[in-house]
Amino acid sequence: MANVDVVNLNGEKVGSLELADAVFGQVNEALLWEAVKHYRASLRQGTHKTKSRTEVAGSGKKLWKQKGTGRARIGSVRSPLWRHGYTVHGPQPRSYDYAFPRKKLLGALRSALASKLADGKLTVVDSLELKEAKTKLYRAALNKLGADRTTLLVENGKTLSPGLVLGARNLKGVELVLNNEVHPYDLLRYERAIFSKAAIEQLAEALEKSVSKRQLAAQTEAA
Repeated sequence: MANVDVVNLNGEKVGSLELADAVFGQVNEALLWEAVKHYRASLRQGTHKTKSRTEVAGSGKKLWKQKGTGRARIGSVRSPLWRHGYTVHGPQPRSYDYAFPRKKLLGALRSALASKLADGKLTVVDSLELKEAKTKLYRAALNKLGADRTTLLVENGKTLSPGLVLGARNLKGVELVLNNEVHPYDLLRYERAIFSKAAIEQLAEALEKSVSKRQLAAQTEAA
């Protein structure tokens, strides 16, 4: 098992935490790619639209007789060959979302956490709460933790405390989420991830339960 230091918001070590190898052991880059592809596909609005034959303005009158003019035959001014005509097989509104297996998503989340830990970009703090819900205090705390760029803050619980939300919501490049809302894309998008101790423990416990016996055996052999 890997050990990670638990610090307070002043950057001082206050303890340590053991992380299960089943969760923080291996990085599956192909699975991460699949998870990111699915997430970004679901973000697409799919509102692209070109006009079909019935939607283009113009008469359906035949412009000249079929034969005898020396010109190419034409049946309508709305022809796709003409300027202002309709588009053949053009894009139509659609949803780009598709089903993604839950086991794959959980596997990608384990890989994202393992990647953050291996890169030294995962920090565990005893608590994310401060006495005063002030943005400048949270900015100072993040600077002490080395999170001076984009940061993902992860808290435990069913709802976020008002003080934490007020203190972190105006910080540029910082996002605050619950541990049951974390997506692999979030962990890859932000340079540093800061978890409260309760949040990482609960998330790791849930992810460890999702590991099948076959996966656990394969990880043990690889180690």
